[in-house]
Amino acid sequence: MESHIASVQKHMPGIIVAGIIALAAQFLSEHYGVPAMLMALLLGIALHFLSEEGACPPGIELCATTVLRIGVALLGARISFELLLALGVEMIALVLLGVILTVLLGLAVSYLLGRGWRLGLLTGGSVAICGASAAIAIAAVLPKNEHSDRNLSFTILSVTVLSTIAMIVYPIVGQSIGLSTDEIGVFLGGTIHDVAQVVGAGFSVSQEAGDAATLIKLFRVATLAPFILLLSIMFRGMRTDKGAAGVPIVPSFIIGFLVLATLNSFGLLPEWLSSALGQISQWALLTAIAAVGLRTSLRRVLEVGPQAIVMIISETVFIALVILGGIYWTRHVFVPLQVLV
Repeated sequence: MESHIASVQKHMPGIIVAGIIALAAQFLSEHYGVPAMLMALLLGIALHFLSEEGACPPGIELCATTVLRIGVALLGARISFELLLALGVEMIALVLLGVILTVLLGLAVSYLLGRGWRLGLLTGGSVAICGASAAIAIAAVLPKNEHSDRNLSFTILSVTVLSTIAMIVYPIVGQSIGLSTDEIGVFLGGTIHDVAQVVGAGFSVSQEAGDAATLIKLFRVATLAPFILLLSIMFRGMRTDKGAAGVPIVPSFIIGFLVLATLNSFGLLPEWLSSALGQISQWALLTAIAAVGLRTSLRRVLEVGPQAIVMIISETVFIALVILGGIYWTRHVFVPLQVLV
């Protein structure tokens, strides 16, 4: 009992600090319209000195690891496989193609630019799937090195900024090149990184475009589960310096994610419970990102360099071109062929 009390006392200062930053970030998001994840990261970086010494480091470490994994596991409560039924085969194939090719591009560009494959997977996966949330989940299963926190902070900062720019620019692009309402929804949902920005962009065009964009985006989010599962199995032997002995093939938080997603898909999670778990997940991830920011030196983030910026911008442009190319092909090749048949 005394050991538990001592453990709580040891971790509490850091947990409180990360929690306060998360609350501040949410307040700024609600009152000024800025992304909460971005605010949590920036506020954490500004208070980096708290993680270097004193009473806070143990709790900060706990939030950046254990709380992060809890948040990822609870994300499963927001996933429902039934959304697949609402998408046509063409759109499923197009979105999957965009996700797979963007991840592969991230690895290829990281190799060509002489950057680590970890950064390629992290940026490629976050751009391909769902921005900051994907970056957090991917970072949780990637083998750690001395650049892990820096790379995660850089990726979250970059995808959030690029996603906000896309939210403003992409609806204009879609309308200017003559996309239909449904096509604009596919374009926005298939390319913009974060869910909130997809919703904002889609409904700025119309209700129909917003609905289509949200549906496509949720399917991209659903691809996070198999992607994380695959990474977890691939890097099982690299997740600890002591080797793979005693390390499960699939981490418990990924199993939790899959179980919750399956229960939600079969309607076994009441709506109120699914909503509550989603809220807890949001706060856990926000607190974890605050802790990641606390552990990250701004100087080290800036050391990522222009090559990493080129990498993530190229991935963003690439997935937009893939989705636009797929829309063009569907309109001018696939549909006419169906009519002929």
